[in-house]
Amino acid sequence: MTKLTRPAANSRPPKDAGLPEPALAAQAIALVLQPLARLMIDHGLQLPSLIELLKTALVQEAVAAYGLADKGSSDTRIALLTGVHRKDVRRLRAQPVATEGVSPMMPVAASVVARWISEPRYLNADQTARALARTPGRGSEGEFDFTTLVAEVSRDVGARAVLDELERLGVVDLREDGYVALKSTAFVPQEGLRESFHFLAANVSDHLSAAVHNLKPGRQSPALLDQSAFSQDLSAAQAQQLQQQARRLWASALQQFLQTATVAEERSQNTKGARHRVRFGVYFHDTQQAPVESGSASSATTKKIKRNKAS
Repeated sequence: MTKLTRPAANSRPPKDAGLPEPALAAQAIALVLQPLARLMIDHGLQLPSLIELLKTALVQEAVAAYGLADKGSSDTRIALLTGVHRKDVRRLRAQPVATEGVSPMMPVAASVVARWISEPRYLNADQTARALARTPGRGSEGEFDFTTLVAEVSRDVGARAVLDELERLGVVDLREDGYVALKSTAFVPQEGLRESFHFLAANVSDHLSAAVHNLKPGRQSPALLDQSAFSQDLSAAQAQQLQQQARRLWASALQQFLQTATVAEERSQNTKGARHRVRFGVYFHDTQQAPVESGSASSATTKKIKRNKAS
């Protein structure tokens, strides 16, 4: 049985979206916390640490998003909004905001790969990333090279430094003929654990932020894109085939999106007003289904759907 989840990209707020729903929110959070609990156990993070992180997040979000116009918020107001004790609110507001511990080279390296797989000058006829000469002198006359690629992304970082970072992350292959080949159609570090945690935080945070936006009480703006399709009752082999198909579809969508994003960035350079940051992503999840007892309502529903499809 295959289904598509909603909301649609431009759907209007539901009629009952004007009031908070703490019970429904608690049910959703309980499900979200399950993979978070696995992450904690896998990496030795225990409950007291999570409680402190949650307190900090509640206080920071209350200060940033729920302050009174031109007045901010008092410790008492934040305590009422969040349930965090006032003395903890005072302590957390006084401590500096932690900066993200990721290599400063990594954003530049990711941007280089993004341009490499989207800019037509760096692509083969079949739209795969071309192997690039490391420097202009190593390639043929008029051929685009890795040094030129890096210079188009940043004038502040040398091509050698970016190449070393991509090699460290296992993203490129340095060939004996002086050319650099991209190992993957996306920036997927194989060795950098710190970078992998960075992508986990950035991707999941933005995805969850989109879903939270769509459920905001009294929301007047259109819903953000947050959809997925799922299929069940699959064999392991069929699930693997779907994962391979998902990767192929993502590679094509990623390339098209990056080409459009490059044009959008160029057109935005001389415009005035607030600046926006966007993220477009995809995920694939595969897990064993819980067994369904024979004769249960769920089993009967599944069988009915299958019969209807066959008829």
